[in-house]
Parts: sequence; structure tokens; C-alpha cells
Amino acid sequence: MINLRRANERGHFNFGWLDTYHTFSFDQYYDPKHMSFRSLRVINEDRVAPGRGFPSHSHRDMEIVTYVLEGALRHQDSMGNGSVIRPGEVQRMTAGTGVTHSEANPSDNESLHLLQIWILPDKKNRQPEYEQKMFSKDEKQGRLLLIAANDGRNGAVTIHQDTQIYAALLDVGDSIKHELAPGRHAWIQVARGAVTLNEKPLDQGDGAAVSDEPLIEIVGQAPAEILLFDLA
Repeated sequence: MINLRRANERGHFNFGWLDTYHTFSFDQYYDPKHMSFRSLRVINEDRVAPGRGFPSHSHRDMEIVTYVLEGALRHQDSMGNGSVIRPGEVQRMTAGTGVTHSEANPSDNESLHLLQIWILPDKKNRQPEYEQKMFSKDEKQGRLLLIAANDGRNGAVTIHQDTQIYAALLDVGDSIKHELAPGRHAWIQVARGAVTLNEKPLDQGDGAAVSDEPLIEIVGQAPAEILLFDLA
């Protein structure tokens, strides 16, 4: 079974400095039919104007993954981390017992485009953690590359939930396949471009919830970047 979540059906707010789309209910956007999917709680597609950003704010008991598509993101937090995240890099923050952080676009002229992802943790009150890793285009080209996993295997960042996140870059005609083990589910998010998912067309910003499908096949219809979440 595949349930599509079209880009234009998402919650949308444009605050001038921030143009944001919410796949699931978040902040001012509430839709009881789209609260989450399994442990996947938030996928926000954000575009942040040059020199602007999110002031210091707090989180707790959430696994937060940031995936930058264009531009750069400056991060500072109460754990003492200060860094800049660029395309190809994945940031993972375990909020646990509580983290305060700020995020901003440090550029004077370049927009920032990113996906902010929240995953419900396997338990509450973990010690806060921070991790950031680079994954090259070559590693993702034409294949699913594991970028986050509960055991941090194969160089992925570690998230505290039975979830794996894969990223792929596809050219037209490229085909990738992923087997879902019995009882597992998937979410596919098209970050850009266009693909088919088991012959169903998906465009930029579209997502899809997958259950009871033992095999997923994704084929590039235009140069594309996708994320695949394998979920318990």
C-alpha cells in the first residue's frame, strides 16, 4: 500500500525570511490526518533568506536530523558545538534531556534550502549528543547510501530509534531497489527532481508512506535527490 503526500497538500507558511512546508503537523500547522508516520514526526522543507535564521530555542526527547540541499547553515548549541553545515553533510542532534540551539543562514546573498527531520526516540531522557558527517555525491549517485541508523553502521550518523535513513542521487533512468522486511514500513521524500515509486509518479516535495510492499523500486524521471526512511 502506498499513500501519497503531495507537495501542494503540505502545510505552508511564508514569513518573508522563512518559506516553509510541513509534511506533518508542526507549530502553527495542525492536521489530525497528518501527525506523523511511525516514528517519523517532522519533515520540514525550509528556505531561509540570507542573514536570517532561527533564534535560540529549546528541544527535548527528539532525534533531529538536518539535511542541507543548498547554501549553508550555521549551528550553535548549549553543548558547546558551533559549526557550519553544507550540502552533503548530515547533522544529527539527540535532544534528550534538553538542548538549546540556534540556526542561521550565514551568507549575505545566498539562500539556504534544507530539510529538517524529527524522529521520536526509543526512550526519553537520553544524554544530549551531537554528530555531523559528510557524504559525497559519488557515494549517493545511483544508489541508496545509508546516512543514519540506530547502530551507526557503515559510517552513518547514529539515531536512537529503529530507523534507517538512506539518500540517493538519480539521473534519468536510474533505478534503485529497496527490500522492506516483514512488518517494516518506509517513507520516501523527494528533495528535488522527479521519480516514480513502484510506477507512481512523485515530484519535488512529494512524499509517500509505504506499507505491506516487500519491494520498493524508485526510477529517476528527472535528475533527482531522494531520502528513504526504513521504519519499524
